[in-house]
Amino acid sequence: MQFEVWAPQADRVTLHCDGATRALERDPERAGWWSGEAQAREGSRYGFALDGGPVLPDPRSRRQPDGPDGLSAVVDLGRYGWRAAWAGRGLPGAVVYELHVGTYTPEGTLDAAAGRLEHLVELGVTHVELMPVCPFPGRHGWGYEGVSLWAVHEPYGGPEALQRFVDRAHELGLAVVLDVVHNHLGPSGNYLPLFGPYFTDTHTTPWGSAVNLDAPGSDEVRAYLVGSALAWLRDYRLDGLRLDAVHALYDTRACHFLEELSAAVDGLAEELGRPLSLIAESDLNNPRFITPRAEQGLGLHAQWNDDFHHAVHAALTGESQGYYADFGRDPFAALAKTLTGGYFHDGTYSSFRGRRHGRPLDRARVAGHRLLGYSQTHDQVGNRAQGDRLAALLSPGLLACAATLTLTAPFTPMLFMGEEWAAGTPWQFFTDHTDPELAEAVRRGRRREFAEHGWAEEDVPDPQDPATRERSCLDWSEPEREPHARVLDWYRRLIALRREQPDLTDPDLADTKVAYDEEARWLAFRRGDVRVAVNLGKEPAAIPLGTGEVEVLAAWDPVRSPGPDGLLQVPGESCVVLVQP
Repeated sequence: MQFEVWAPQADRVTLHCDGATRALERDPERAGWWSGEAQAREGSRYGFALDGGPVLPDPRSRRQPDGPDGLSAVVDLGRYGWRAAWAGRGLPGAVVYELHVGTYTPEGTLDAAAGRLEHLVELGVTHVELMPVCPFPGRHGWGYEGVSLWAVHEPYGGPEALQRFVDRAHELGLAVVLDVVHNHLGPSGNYLPLFGPYFTDTHTTPWGSAVNLDAPGSDEVRAYLVGSALAWLRDYRLDGLRLDAVHALYDTRACHFLEELSAAVDGLAEELGRPLSLIAESDLNNPRFITPRAEQGLGLHAQWNDDFHHAVHAALTGESQGYYADFGRDPFAALAKTLTGGYFHDGTYSSFRGRRHGRPLDRARVAGHRLLGYSQTHDQVGNRAQGDRLAALLSPGLLACAATLTLTAPFTPMLFMGEEWAAGTPWQFFTDHTDPELAEAVRRGRRREFAEHGWAEEDVPDPQDPATRERSCLDWSEPEREPHARVLDWYRRLIALRREQPDLTDPDLADTKVAYDEEARWLAFRRGDVRVAVNLGKEPAAIPLGTGEVEVLAAWDPVRSPGPDGLLQVPGESCVVLVQP
């Protein structure tokens, strides 16, 4: 079997495989690469020693049976017998569902999660977005401190379990998107700096030195990241990748890394004959990310839209601290702006940042499905002190309004697991660091962060306490009980309406028309013939729809058709979707 590794700074590289050692030779065709053959079989443990140092796992390891610090294992991903015939599924018309493998079920495995996919089919979801599955320290964590960017976390089930999950999803008609982290690794278990210049001090990030995308040696680092992305899409038959915090990918080269990645992914899509999607997480409000490469953009297919979330959250909860400040002043005006323009900060002053921020989207050229809209995500829930969901803050009626805004807005809607039944379980920040010093630093840092905002230390869950993760697991008995069952039925009805009413998946952002009353706390908008009205106030609201016949498609509480005055009477904390030809 052929083994190879990039180690440009080493004078000697030794392969250790199943107890045998072999000196690798410099590759005459590729500078900095070492290669050689050795006997190996499925499951063989191996690693590389540089200049007589300790044996390290393979940077391109496909399996880490003993975690990030252990030896790598040989695995043949081509031996899996795929069952599903799958032509792929693009983002237009999609409903995305963000899922964390470790808390979607109490078992916390990919196989257990696959056993619950029928629920998503009944809900009407089209795309499952898995949070990161790369190996990380310990058993439980969010996954954003992963290493071994080509491998699958062993406690989740390892590589074949991910193949089984994707296969089952495809059998059920569900596409699968994977969250990948290119902006930092580790820190625990990150051995890449010992192999080569994977990181650079030219730029800094919240996690330390930046991934090397533009300094000497960056050609191979970029190839490492692009190769990892293509391997996920090809070997696991994934339908797309969600790219974590792309604003932290610092790159001054003329061809940005994301442009290079999007070109490679589009090329693979053409080769495979099925659509592949790249979805960016970015807080820059820069349309260039989702502008085609032919128009001097980076060519990504979609991005998360936090501005929509912040506007919805501020309107629902009244919160106006931190980054909610600009949205909380006039939340309904902020919500109206995002519904019609995508971004709220499109060159306007951001008090949270102390400067102007963003630039406008060209609504004539950017389709609405390129923005993902949501009222909850793992970040927006889990980064609260106690991981409280909207269900802990709002009435069922207001939760129905949040669902209505998300699922009828002119964006690709995304749900965070459990929100569809108003899950009573929190989703808290939890870790399982095996390094005692790192574990204590994370514990202290979490409590210090929230102490600055008035939280008592004992009220902030300990990330290292196993009970923190256990509290965050979904309770699958809830959907059978009230008020959860009613909320779940509402989500199902709204998603069904997206299939039944073409206007709700119309990609034209400019076609959305909005009216609102800040004081009365209601907002209504029109998408083609569909009218949507939400009343977030406690008192009934008279919402002007105009005269004419209407058909109620879905109503949280009973409503009557508008009278001669054209006013629709909507009960307090309620919502309705109508058709008015």
